[in-house]
Formats: sequence, C-alpha cells, structure tokens
Amino acid sequence: MIKEKYYISDYCAIRDKKVFKNGDELYIDSESDNLKDFAKGIYKFLELKYPKFHKMDELCKLGFLASEVLFKDREEVDQDTALVLSNRSSSLDTDRKHQTSIMDREDFYPSPAVFVYTLPNIIMGEISIRNKMKSENAFFVTESFDADFMSKYSEILMNTGKASDVICGWVDLDNDKYDVFLAFLSKKGKKELTKEELNNLYNQ
Repeated sequence: MIKEKYYISDYCAIRDKKVFKNGDELYIDSESDNLKDFAKGIYKFLELKYPKFHKMDELCKLGFLASEVLFKDREEVDQDTALVLSNRSSSLDTDRKHQTSIMDREDFYPSPAVFVYTLPNIIMGEISIRNKMKSENAFFVTESFDADFMSKYSEILMNTGKASDVICGWVDLDNDKYDVFLAFLSKKGKKELTKEELNNLYNQ
C-alpha cells in the first residue's frame, strides 16, 4: 500500500512582537508596551472587521490572529479542515483573571465574560465559527511542541477521511510570554510533512 503524502502548505509564527508567514516577516511592532496593544496592532494591520475579536481573551486573540495570517490570500477554507492545537499553559493566564474576578466581588460570582475563556479549546471554537469549519478538533497540553505527535495525529485525520486539511500548531501564553506557531497541512505544497520539517519550521 502506497503511503499518502501530505505537505505543509503555509505556516506562521507570532513571537517577540513580530508576525511571520512562511518565514518572511509580515508585521513588527516595536512600540506597544503590552500584549493587548500588540494584538490590536496586528488586527488593524490585517484590516479585520470582526467585532467579536475585542471580547476574546489574549490567548484566543493570538490563536485567532495566527489563523487569519495563515488564511490570508486564501479565497475560502474547506469546512472539513481540522484543528489540532497544543500548549504548555492551557488557559492558565485567563484562569488567574477568573480567580481575581471572583475574589474582587462580594458575592464571589465569577465574570461570565472571563469564565467562557477558561478552557483553551475556545480558540478552536472561535476559529471554526469565523471560517464555518465543521471538522474534527483537539487541544492537547504538553510540555513542549511535539512535532512527531502533531504530524502523526494530523496524518491519521486525513488518512481516515475525517479531515480534508489540518491546521496544527502551538498557541501558548503565560504572564504575557507568548509563543504561537500554526501550520496548514494538505495534499498540496512544497514542503513535505515530516516531524523533522515541522519541527524545523517551528524552531525558525
């Protein structure tokens, strides 16, 4: 049986106040003092008009913006595109804010606007709603980006027909320290999908 080949069509990263797509610097911000302003700057740069963005927590904003960079110049996204994401900190950054919102109220009633983001998989929900995606999605918490696991899991989804394409990657945030990497995997592209290639692109 001939093994199906898959490729890394596009990839992007958001690190150190910079946004990269396919290895090229797309956006740099040397002026903002915090992540909130940095994210807002990317939003404006991409000329997005999506009011719901402003209600998202910072982790969700990072994942959402990375997906917008990834989809930039694509006419549409197949609704059977799967999402496979991971990080180290889960939703810890927002969990802390959630705890604070409880302690700051006399009735100890949590803020619903904060509570909704106390699970990391909300990122995938926001991306799916925005792009009308209806495929498989999974969020894993690991110590570091696991290119071997990500590539194998993504291949299984495509081999079994559960997904036409896969967006896999790493979206991590803890105390304003962030690291974001997304890759679009499909049957077309210049870079063949291997754990080595995926890891090399993450470490660029």
